[in-house]
Amino acid sequence: MKIAVVGTGYVGLVTGTCFAETGNTVTCVDIDQAKVDKLKSGRITIYEPGLEQLFDRNIKQGRLFFTTSLEEGIKDAKIIFLALPTPPGADGAADLKYVLKVAEDLGPLLKDYAVVVDKSTVPVGTAEKVQKKIAVGAKVEFDVVSNPEFLREGVAVDDFMKPDRVVVGTNSPKARKVMEALYAPFVRQGNPIIFMDERSAELTKYAANSFLATKITFMNEIANLCELLGADVDSVRKGVGTDSRIGKRFLFPGIGYGGSCFPKDVQALAKSSEDANYEFKILTAVMDVNESQKTRLIPHIKKYFNGNLKGKTIAIWGLSFKPHTDDIREAPSLYNIDELLKEGAILKVHDPESMDNVKKVIGDKVQYSHTPYEAAQDADAIFIATEWPEFRTPDFDKLSSILKNKVIFDGRNLYDLNFMKEQGYVYYSIGREVIHG
Repeated sequence: MKIAVVGTGYVGLVTGTCFAETGNTVTCVDIDQAKVDKLKSGRITIYEPGLEQLFDRNIKQGRLFFTTSLEEGIKDAKIIFLALPTPPGADGAADLKYVLKVAEDLGPLLKDYAVVVDKSTVPVGTAEKVQKKIAVGAKVEFDVVSNPEFLREGVAVDDFMKPDRVVVGTNSPKARKVMEALYAPFVRQGNPIIFMDERSAELTKYAANSFLATKITFMNEIANLCELLGADVDSVRKGVGTDSRIGKRFLFPGIGYGGSCFPKDVQALAKSSEDANYEFKILTAVMDVNESQKTRLIPHIKKYFNGNLKGKTIAIWGLSFKPHTDDIREAPSLYNIDELLKEGAILKVHDPESMDNVKKVIGDKVQYSHTPYEAAQDADAIFIATEWPEFRTPDFDKLSSILKNKVIFDGRNLYDLNFMKEQGYVYYSIGREVIHG
């Protein structure tokens, strides 16, 4: 099939590349000339494990193309994916201006029947709005379908190529047939393509992400309670997670969730509920708890240094909102950096992939280190904000020799408590006993 993907962010680039990998001819469209030039020259614009190999292969085999021209991009396309930003507005609602502007531009450009697919995460009722915008200028038949993505950054390629399920919202038999043919190679092992109406498909994405965000937040609340009651959150997590009705995933406590999806989607669902005159109380609590959870360790840091962080050097390990991505959107690290800088601390930071992105946001307010050990050199403490694999088993003998103080504030519970006792570290984590060295 000839496919067009409008938007080359995380979702758009993964979507376009993975569809090309199954033999389709894909043209990705973006208004950013510099980004398109970079992609055309064979340089990938995001970090996502496994994507670059597929990207290179499909460009070389003539199945993956890039353009800034919407007209050129959708020429002869049977399916047109809209993978555009839907940032939260001031009121928390998803901003549809990019989606609706492209929909408006699409109408006059359609020359033959096409299926226009909302791949972006959009509020309930968006498919109808897109349908109306396209219809204003369209002279041919078309269908608008909702096909939300469920990609996890860091494993997005695997998620796309081997999906748990594919959700398609359409009431059109013709569009359904096209979407079935498109996704057939991805569900050969029997995972379902679930067809439903457009509104249900739109709500499914918000419901899924909001549930996962709630699960994380509930466990963070349990962790906070563990600290007060003298219980151990790791034991509680294992005891809860082995219940098959609950499951063990998304039960790891820490300093809150971030990224491009959970914060935005929880906020948007809460706003949609408000617009429908329904008070979604759980979501309000989730947002409030997550906001305070991000800086949960700051009071411990202040207390340890007797309320005075001025001139203290803190090494921050991890900047991205999760490992295996360079995405720093709503990353808890940034909230902690802001708080520590306000207190007068000197910050030396390291992240395997996202330091360039952080530098674009906060500039030279912090010192950027090439390795975790460079960041730890002469530091008064280490603060762990992201659970990158290389932080899990550092050389503790080396760390002990270069740190001013053997102190670690761990926002991701990476280390065993007994091991930290043996190593003689002062060790703070989330929902567990404090090790005093």
